[in-house]
Amino acid sequence: MKRAAAPSPQPRTNDPERTMANILEVATAEFADKGLSGARIDEIAAATRTSKRMIYYYFGSKEGLYVAVLEEAYSRIRHIESDLHLEDLPPEDALRKLVGFTFDYQLENPDFIRLVMTENINRGEFLAQSKKIQQLNVPAIAAVRDVYERGVKARVFRKDVDPVDLHMSISALCFFNVSNRHTFSLIFKRDLESPRALSARRDSIIEMVVRFVRR
Repeated sequence: MKRAAAPSPQPRTNDPERTMANILEVATAEFADKGLSGARIDEIAAATRTSKRMIYYYFGSKEGLYVAVLEEAYSRIRHIESDLHLEDLPPEDALRKLVGFTFDYQLENPDFIRLVMTENINRGEFLAQSKKIQQLNVPAIAAVRDVYERGVKARVFRKDVDPVDLHMSISALCFFNVSNRHTFSLIFKRDLESPRALSARRDSIIEMVVRFVRR
């Protein structure tokens, strides 16, 4: 009896974009959890079933991979911000939507908060190396400026607010809610992660920002 021929092996798929995306996803968690100094390329390689050599081929170095992770993190939030269509809303409604989005995004993406904290420990050294991130922040400020200036024109916002300062205040309030929730929970004996507490804090931040710019 003639033995059936063994099936030929499937060709190996060569998908650099998919490989790089997988590396970035795993590296994001690694850098967020351990910082730049504590992260290990060996562990990233093992988790992605690739090799250190392949990671270095795509990103050049550990620092190059870290910068790529920062760029991907900032790209993601800026891309979503661009889909909010704030220009379709009255100024105060647009500002409320922007603040609410910032709160929700940072709450749902604690790795982003940790990456920003790590980069601040590094005094922005690696963020400064990325022209891409600096360019990404231009439309973010432009969106805040557009909402604010429409509000001034409509006589619902006061005239003496710097859009960059406004952006900083929104970011600070939402950032702090994630970065310090564990210490605040322990110190003040409150469950700051319950749905009720988060909803109340979200509403409070939105109201603070709106009252700050309102006439």
